[in-house]
Amino acid sequence: MRSIGTFFLLLLIVTLLKAEKIGEIASIVGVRENQVIGYGLVVGLSGTGDGTTSEFTIRSLSNLLQTVGVKIDPDDIKSKNVAAVMVTVALPAFVRQGDKLNTTVSSIGDAKSLEGGTLLMTALRGVDGNIYALSQGSVTIGGRNGKESGTKNHTTTGTIFDGAIVEKEISYDIYNQNFANLSLKKSNFQTAISIQKEINDFFQGDIAVAIDSRTIRLTKPDTLSMVEFLASTLEVNVLYQKEQKIIINEKTGTIVAGIDIKIDPVIITHGDITVKISPQKEISEEILEDGIDMKNGIHIGTNENLLNMEEDKITVGNLTRVLHKLGATPKDIISIIEGIKRADAMRAKLEVI
Repeated sequence: MRSIGTFFLLLLIVTLLKAEKIGEIASIVGVRENQVIGYGLVVGLSGTGDGTTSEFTIRSLSNLLQTVGVKIDPDDIKSKNVAAVMVTVALPAFVRQGDKLNTTVSSIGDAKSLEGGTLLMTALRGVDGNIYALSQGSVTIGGRNGKESGTKNHTTTGTIFDGAIVEKEISYDIYNQNFANLSLKKSNFQTAISIQKEINDFFQGDIAVAIDSRTIRLTKPDTLSMVEFLASTLEVNVLYQKEQKIIINEKTGTIVAGIDIKIDPVIITHGDITVKISPQKEISEEILEDGIDMKNGIHIGTNENLLNMEEDKITVGNLTRVLHKLGATPKDIISIIEGIKRADAMRAKLEVI
């Protein structure tokens, strides 16, 4: 049997029709997080900061020193204990002034590591140019050490826990609104109609209208405030059809798929592997003598690497396990799955990354 190398198969149990709270599959339009960004300096590095080739770092340090009354020519700065970084923070919806948030710090120069550094006070701005938060504090790299892992050093990105303080709030006027829109995370006409029906049944009135495959228009009942109405709406259960998907990473040989993704009868030949997927009633006595995997309902013809599967068990998960058993490499398995999709013998969406 051939070596299959490193191969990961993650089988996620996916139910075609399942019940979920509306809040799990949809969000309220306008209520979202916002990104802010800033440019700053990390100091206190042990010779692992930006070199003299990063002129913007040297000039930034010179300008910073001038703000505290120290005038120095940028050409006289030779320190490698400073690194220029970009600082990013996600502001959650309804964040309040004084709240503390985690900060991500990433080097933009030629620094070797941010380990042990401290970010100096950095203003974080939104797309409108306004300052929404200030960030400062000790950078942690979370134990990421290239020498220990035997890989490249990835310590040029770090985190400052609770390192940003919110200075300006983003206002949301929810209470005084009479209308709101729900937006489905995945566009689907049937799911939109199901949400419309469940909300109207729950509140016993025509207060929800699906206006397209992703948007449901809501009208607040007179007896509830908008906050009470939305809180109740997001807790309503609805049946929806989850999208079937197979994700393939060709570089690492990783396949992620639902175990109940069905495959139609098909014949595939790939190299010296021949796969025949057919209903149980077509399995001949000659094939049955070659080998049987009763657990998966799969019959393996060893002479031609011929597979036969029971009609109700023709799935990507079972096929992959059998190909693995036959000694197929990750590349072989990926090619076979891609071929099945091209032959339109599989309903799931295929995504190659």
